[in-house]
Amino acid sequence: MSAGVSRAGGAPRGLTKRVLVTGGAGFIASHVIVSLVEKYPNYTIINLDKLDYCASLTNLKTVSEKENYKFVQGDICEPNFIKELFESEKIDIVLHFAAQTHVDLSFWHKLEFNYVNVYGTYILLRAAYKANVEKFVYVSTDEVYGGSCDKEFDESSPKQPTNPYATSKAAAECFVQSYWERYGQNRKCCIHGSGLQKRNFLYAGDVAEAFLTVLKKGQPGEIYNIGTSFAMSITQLAKELIHLIKNTSSEAEIEHWMDYVKDRPTNDMGYPMNSGKMYSLGWKPKVSWKEGIKKTIEWYQENFHNWKNPEKALEPFPIAGESA
Repeated sequence: MSAGVSRAGGAPRGLTKRVLVTGGAGFIASHVIVSLVEKYPNYTIINLDKLDYCASLTNLKTVSEKENYKFVQGDICEPNFIKELFESEKIDIVLHFAAQTHVDLSFWHKLEFNYVNVYGTYILLRAAYKANVEKFVYVSTDEVYGGSCDKEFDESSPKQPTNPYATSKAAAECFVQSYWERYGQNRKCCIHGSGLQKRNFLYAGDVAEAFLTVLKKGQPGEIYNIGTSFAMSITQLAKELIHLIKNTSSEAEIEHWMDYVKDRPTNDMGYPMNSGKMYSLGWKPKVSWKEGIKKTIEWYQENFHNWKNPEKALEPFPIAGESA
C-alpha cells in the first residue's frame, strides 16, 4: 500500500516533541488532535489514518493548515511502512486510537477485527519500542470488562468481553501490558555497588584519531596510553545520562531512575593514566564531555538494535538464574 502525506508549509522550527496519533480522523481522536494542535503549538502532531469507513478529515479542517499539524495516510498493519514512519518522523509519543470499532460488524468480520486491533497494535508496539519512544498511550474500551447492571468496574477489574470487538481490544490491551512488563519497568539505570568508582571518558571520535596518530607517528616497541584527565564517578555519569535521556527536572526524578545493585566480585575504583607520550605525538582530545555524551546518546538511540537482544546488555551482574 502506498502512503500519502499532507503537510502545510515547510518544516516548522522550534518544535520540541513529535506526537503520533493513530486513527486521528476518527470522532474521538480528531477532537484530541485539535486540542493538541491548539494547546501545544511547540509540538508536531502527526495524524496517521487509513481513512476507512468511519474516518473523515473534515473533522480536522480547523487545524489542517496549522504549522504543527501533519497528516499521513497509511495502514498500521504494514510493518515496513510503520518502521519507516517512526524512523523518518522521529516519534517521541504515541496515542493509539486506530481500530475497527463497529461492534455489530465485529460479529461478521471477526478476523478483520483481530487483524487490525491486535496485530496492528503489535506492529505499533514493536516500532515504538525500537524507536525508544517516551510514552505509548493505548486507547481501549469499557466493553473489555463485560456487561454489568450494578457492579462498577475499576482498572483492576478482570476482562470479560462479550463480543468480538471487545475481545480484540482486550487482547491488544494484554499485548501492551506485556510490553510494559517486559521492557518498560526494567529500564532503570543499574549501578554496581556504591557508584563511587571513577572512570575516564573519551569521545569515540577522539579515540579513533588517537589510533591514527599512533599508526602515523608511533615508534615500534613503544607503549602509548590513550586517555584523558577528565574523570567522573559512575553515579554522576548515571545522573547525567538519565537527565539527558529522560529530560528530568529534579534530583528526585533522576534518582527514581537509578537502581543500586549488588557489585561485581571485583570493581576497581579508577584507572587514572598519564597520556603525555600521546600528547608528544601531537594528539589531544578535542571533543568536550558535554558535546561527546550528547553525540554518543544520539548514536545509541539510532543504532541500539544493530545487535541481537541488545536489552540483555542492560542486565546487572549477576544475571538472575545464572549460576557461577
